[in-house]
Amino acid sequence: MIRLERHELGPRVRVLGRRVHEWQLGVGVAALGCTLRMAGVVDDAGAALLAAGACWLVVKDWHDLFPSRRDTASWRPVLHKRVAALREARRGDGLPGLAAAAAAITGVVNICSTLTPNVSWRGHLLLQVEPVAALPVFHALALPASAALIVTAFYLARRRRRALHAALGFLVLLGTFDVLKGLDVEEAGLSFLVAGLLWWGRNAFYVRHDPIRLRGAAWRVPAIVLGAYSLTALAASIAAPHAGLANIRREAADLLLLDRGPIHFGEKLSWVPLGAGLLGIFSLLAIAYVVFRPLAAPRSLPDAQLRRTAAQLVRRHGSDTLSFFKLRRDTHYLFSPDGRAFVGYRIENGVLLVSGDPIGPDGALSGLAREVCRFTELHGLELGVLGASERTLPLWREAGLRTLYIGDEAIVETSRFSLEGRTIRKVRQSVSRLEKAGFEAALVDVADLDEATTGELERVSLLWRDGAPERGFSMAMDTLHCEEHGDGAVVVARDGDGQIRGFIHFVPSYGRPAMSLSLMRRDRETPNGLMEFLVVRAIELLRDAGVEELSLNFAAFARFMHRPRNPAERLVGRLARLANPYFQIESLYRFNAKFQPRWEPRYLAYERARRLPRVGLAAMWAEGQLPKPVR
Repeated sequence: MIRLERHELGPRVRVLGRRVHEWQLGVGVAALGCTLRMAGVVDDAGAALLAAGACWLVVKDWHDLFPSRRDTASWRPVLHKRVAALREARRGDGLPGLAAAAAAITGVVNICSTLTPNVSWRGHLLLQVEPVAALPVFHALALPASAALIVTAFYLARRRRRALHAALGFLVLLGTFDVLKGLDVEEAGLSFLVAGLLWWGRNAFYVRHDPIRLRGAAWRVPAIVLGAYSLTALAASIAAPHAGLANIRREAADLLLLDRGPIHFGEKLSWVPLGAGLLGIFSLLAIAYVVFRPLAAPRSLPDAQLRRTAAQLVRRHGSDTLSFFKLRRDTHYLFSPDGRAFVGYRIENGVLLVSGDPIGPDGALSGLAREVCRFTELHGLELGVLGASERTLPLWREAGLRTLYIGDEAIVETSRFSLEGRTIRKVRQSVSRLEKAGFEAALVDVADLDEATTGELERVSLLWRDGAPERGFSMAMDTLHCEEHGDGAVVVARDGDGQIRGFIHFVPSYGRPAMSLSLMRRDRETPNGLMEFLVVRAIELLRDAGVEELSLNFAAFARFMHRPRNPAERLVGRLARLANPYFQIESLYRFNAKFQPRWEPRYLAYERARRLPRVGLAAMWAEGQLPKPVR
């Protein structure tokens, strides 16, 4: 009639062959509470407690109220959360946060227990099975173990596998110490209960660690301990020069373990125990950082073979206007298991930042997104996608990501562009002024650039940057010349003397007659309007070459500034205008708007709302909008 079914994601209860969900159990608990209250078995407080439990069961499992929203997610002690289609479902997936809090609380409880006197009758009972000298030893051992557990809790919340193993060890030790130091069965029970909870949800701690890092820790950890011990011993010897070598050694060890040693320090030297205790805590934090560091992501850039493979996939499937930018030299690659698709990425601020849309046939993109999610989970990274198009938003949502509009890409249809009309009058005037000044423009394939011309282009680029480094990640190239980049084109502006004074670099979009703007450079001493002149001539020259669409600059938050849909968007638009002097947000929009483009939105995809600032900061670092701190 009632059957408990074992399942890899948690127990399943079936009544008369039908599975009982938590919300159904909540309804049953509520009905039971009403019945018991009406029968006088429980008072108002008991009925309220049952009602609260019933409400919690319904609220945490509300997805299962609707058959269309049910899934096979694992049991969670907190609110039920659906597992994304492209993510691996694990038992206890929602456990790490709760387990970290439980471990930290357990550590605090054990510290309080260590610092308070034993219950006298328990101490007398314990002395019948262990010597009196053992009690202070176990008290002393419990204190650093509790502190270490509290530090480990931080890494439990970050799903570190090694932190799970360490926490289990500390909890078992603390449970044993609790019994041996004073028969503190309550604290021991708490320690063993939390250990059991961690063991039950062990699959939720999936962030792996590099074995090479562990070998490094084999000398770093002893070095940290030895350094802290040496400094403490030196301070103790200076403070008590006549204490003797044996007492100095014992005092140094006791001080690092936050225990009282054989040396008594007067009021003037009271800083020594405090300083040694702080040094012990800092050493513990340093050891935790060394031991619990996650699996390191690849640092070396792709080799020539991987770059050629990526270039081949871009030429075969790179129809998006941002696809070619994945061939930057500073971009890493992650391929799908079958090798038919890849993403370009960079790691900034603990975020794996994907550049634009993935490259590959539609049938391989789901496997690629699943591989990206697995990679970020194993390395303990946040996942973000910068510049995603509307076409790939469903894919990233299946991977559990949220999406945020960040701006519009300006697309000029070359066949519809014209200098006629009042709305484009200022652009027309700029073009006429530059023509009268003797400026001319020419279209040159990147593959046909000779050494002298390339040197002139680099000179102009240096003048424009004025010592600043090249910027960009998802919407710009970092070089004109590279063996994989031979398909681009450059529109060059020469003055009346034939000297190059500015240029625009374009890269292709394969499978469609379109090109994307990569770089805009000019000599700062050229007349105003040179960039408008170059863009107009580029549209005309590329139209004659058969290009139908031209992607210009990206305009951040353009809709919020000029086409807001609600008060919140209007507020963001005002803030964007205020930031214009620092980031040229509105200025860039107004420049693009001169050429009457159509606007195609681009998005930022991210995992969790509370981590959005972190992902946003990583995106600004990657694009060069904010300076990175020097390491």
